Amino acid sequence: MDAEIPRAEELNIPQALLLLATNDKDGQPAVPHVVLKVALAGAILAELDLLGAIELQGKHVRATGATPQTDFQHQLELIRDTSRPHTPKRWVSMLESRAELHRVYEGMAALGIVDHVGERHLGLFRTTRYPEKNHAPEAALLKGVEAALRGGASDPRTTALTALLYSAELLGKIFPAADQGHARELANDYWPSRAVAGELRMIRLAEAEAAT
Repeated sequence: MDAEIPRAEELNIPQALLLLATNDKDGQPAVPHVVLKVALAGAILAELDLLGAIELQGKHVRATGATPQTDFQHQLELIRDTSRPHTPKRWVSMLESRAELHRVYEGMAALGIVDHVGERHLGLFRTTRYPEKNHAPEAALLKGVEAALRGGASDPRTTALTALLYSAELLGKIFPAADQGHARELANDYWPSRAVAGELRMIRLAEAEAAT
């Protein structure tokens, strides 16, 4: 593998989640953008938690005072500088962002993991897709998540990623034949994945009410 391409364990959680959530060939996400934005927000919280920059204290997310190097400095500063603490679900809602979605994708394109493919429709509207360019990082991620689904030993990053994929309803699309029982337990035990599930539940309730 090209030395410039990062290994799977070198990807941050948001990068890993988007890589697994995106179709290798056509570069389209496997879930609607509204779901992907929520999942990405949860993945950012997970990344900051794994870096020791934030933690759940009671019902609220708080900064720890640690200042690790991170691609998500902006989000960390928001949490650190907030006038009052918020719940994980509230932070997921606040951190949802289409711009952040594209920023993470573009970061992977710069690393040579995915391609940036732009399409212009009627000369006016531009859509962007991110098909896979180098399969090695995703292959390693898939191997790790598959092992976690079987209840095998996994590192904290793989455990967090598996829990988030379950809450975003992506595991069934990636591993349609796998038993998701262990992943359900992981998701229920991990506060960022519970926040993702809670926010998606509220979005669906709002959509159902609007449709009646």
